[in-house]
Amino acid sequence: MRMKFFRGILFVVGMMICLPVIAAVLGALKSDRELLNSLSAIIGTSGGKVKWHLLPLYPTLRHFWKLLFFTPEFFTVFWNSVKVAGCILLGQMFVAIPSAWAFAKFSFRGRRILFLTYIVLMMMPFSVMMLPSYLMLHGIHLLDTHWAVILPAVFSTFPVFLMYRGFESIPKDLYEAAKIDGAGEWQIFLRIGIPLGSPGILSALVLGFLEYWNMVEQPLAFLQDPSLWPLSLYLPEIDLLRAGMALAASVITLIPAVFVFFMGQDYLEQGITASGLTM
Repeated sequence: MRMKFFRGILFVVGMMICLPVIAAVLGALKSDRELLNSLSAIIGTSGGKVKWHLLPLYPTLRHFWKLLFFTPEFFTVFWNSVKVAGCILLGQMFVAIPSAWAFAKFSFRGRRILFLTYIVLMMMPFSVMMLPSYLMLHGIHLLDTHWAVILPAVFSTFPVFLMYRGFESIPKDLYEAAKIDGAGEWQIFLRIGIPLGSPGILSALVLGFLEYWNMVEQPLAFLQDPSLWPLSLYLPEIDLLRAGMALAASVITLIPAVFVFFMGQDYLEQGITASGLTM
């Protein structure tokens, strides 16, 4: 009985969380007239109450058609997001994976202090790091370029922390046995570390994609040219005439994130479980 009660609560909470997504998907299928009647109270100047019907009266794909075939700037910001997120994740593979392996399997002076510094930096919000990052990027003349968003994220400390937990879970006996058999450090890293630490690596990549695909603060602070903006800065441009296209753009933005989440869901759960280990 108690289990059914908790399941009912979880179902209600889950529906409340999913309701905005459902409303966006169904709203993208509404006609311009329906959206005008529903949103004029908050976007227009007519005032009054919002009248939002969940199901569209006359479903249409017109907004998706206009967005995909008659809005070239949408493809510009879409590919900007693909470029930024892809370069960040690729860079993290070359920076975070060796760093996490070094923290997990090597002992050196200052290791604990350096790792604690990583944790402190990981907890720092962007508002704290924005001014130092801005000054540094200005000094090396990277402001208003995609590198201003890519480089700070490549050296993010969070994927190092998550991958470290995955590498730390590898039994030390296996590592020692490989050394006894004559394997070098690179062989151990490539043939044992990466395959067995793949849950942590893939979970970091999945979480990283979900974060960088939707990031707003960094491009808003470091990019002034609208042609360089990612998709996340295109969505807020909403008025009564473009509300349907904005909802359609929101739905299309969700598709890659949902796809990546479901493809990496198992690895994400394993990586989060591994992150519960203590140093």
